[in-house]
Amino acid sequence: MASAVEGDVWTAAGLSWELRPGLEELSLNKLATSLGASEQALRLIISIFLGYPLALFYRHYLFYKDSYLIHLFHAFTGLSIAYFNFGCQFYHSLLCIVLQFLILRLMGRTVTAVLTTFCLQMAYLLAGYYYTATGNYDIKWTMPHCVLTLKLIGLAVDYFDGGKEESSLTAEQQKYAFRGVPSLLEVAGFSYFYGAFLVGPQFSMNHYMKLVQGKLTDTPGKMPNSTIPALKRLSLGLIYLVGHTLLSPHITEDYLLSEDYENRSFWFRCMYMLIWGKFVLYKYVTCWLVTEGVCILTGLGFNGFGEDGKAKWDACANMKVWLFETTPQFNGTIASFNINTNAWVARYFFKRLKFLGNKQLSHGLSLLFLALWHGLHSGYLVCFQMEFLIIIVEKQVAALIQNSPALSSLANITALQPLFYVVQQTIHWLFMGYSMTAFCLFTWDKWFKVYKSVYFLGHVFFLSLLFTLPYIRKALVPRKEKLKKTE
Repeated sequence: MASAVEGDVWTAAGLSWELRPGLEELSLNKLATSLGASEQALRLIISIFLGYPLALFYRHYLFYKDSYLIHLFHAFTGLSIAYFNFGCQFYHSLLCIVLQFLILRLMGRTVTAVLTTFCLQMAYLLAGYYYTATGNYDIKWTMPHCVLTLKLIGLAVDYFDGGKEESSLTAEQQKYAFRGVPSLLEVAGFSYFYGAFLVGPQFSMNHYMKLVQGKLTDTPGKMPNSTIPALKRLSLGLIYLVGHTLLSPHITEDYLLSEDYENRSFWFRCMYMLIWGKFVLYKYVTCWLVTEGVCILTGLGFNGFGEDGKAKWDACANMKVWLFETTPQFNGTIASFNINTNAWVARYFFKRLKFLGNKQLSHGLSLLFLALWHGLHSGYLVCFQMEFLIIIVEKQVAALIQNSPALSSLANITALQPLFYVVQQTIHWLFMGYSMTAFCLFTWDKWFKVYKSVYFLGHVFFLSLLFTLPYIRKALVPRKEKLKKTE
């Protein structure tokens, strides 16, 4: 992966590993090489784990202190993390935050402010993608900037909703509508919060202000009892980190492009794609679990109390690990993966397209937005196009099984359910890997080569189902009139 400043060594708070020739072997570059990772990836991991000591400092020295001190702490630590990872290119995020503050103050709670925010922030992000894009996955300033883009757009929409009468807002909009007028320091603290600046999760300004005001705690007036829940998410993240570290040298996307892969049998190519598709997501799972632990430790993860009276700490959850590992459905994986980003798109994009009067069109446009938000490579468009196609087909298959007496009876045979589960999981992860191939290989020449090697199996399979399912349904699902007669 390319670096913002190639060959930089870790510099933080005036500390340099290369001050002494005797410690030269301790440079981040050499350490990363010895671990089989890039220096940029190591910087990212260090920065994510740095959230824990920062959270402990906040808990013991800043909890219930003056709000401006907390905002200042978040802004300073976030900027320091940005500088540590991307050098002077941290100015991109700072510039967009200042511009967003000016938009809110000068344009007020208007549609113009929302549209200006959306166009400006997305244009800046896409321009960043255009000028920095390579054919590989690079950890550069655009990585946290895509998180920031959603955060600032969401802030503009919530600020706009804050100027409306409550009766004109939905219950969800009332929850997130921001009634106050944020200062530049508040916007900076919200944007640079160290537990979410690099990889998320998304959260609203209202939720952030509750953190600063000391309201996100299960024991009012005291620090939240969130240490154990935070350590549980950290431990789970470490398990995925170890698994990814051990397997990453053996399961790579580079192998998908190799001659050896191309010369293997068709079934081997499919099975490798299946295993790789599952494994490649573990790096995202690791980052989200670790950062969720940071958010829980600070109190940001507090989500009220459950019916059993116990505190819930899932406000910043980006993963439902059990669902992710066990669901045999594509929709289940989507519901368990990158939860806060999906919720953001649903809240600020999908539901705002209600005026179109077509859910599928709104869904398709939302996925198009997500593809562009990820980057300008064709692989993103292909991946989300496949997701759109798969979800449509999966819903049709589920409806067919439910409405067909023959298929419904077959699906309810207890002895066959383990077999059905294995078949579903195989299909699920094979085509998840198929979709992720385009997502991870980026450029058309790479993903096209791999898709060609498996004869575009995913497109053929789901397009065939899309066009044949109506005829299968006609044959297997009795007409309502016939059902009434038999009753």
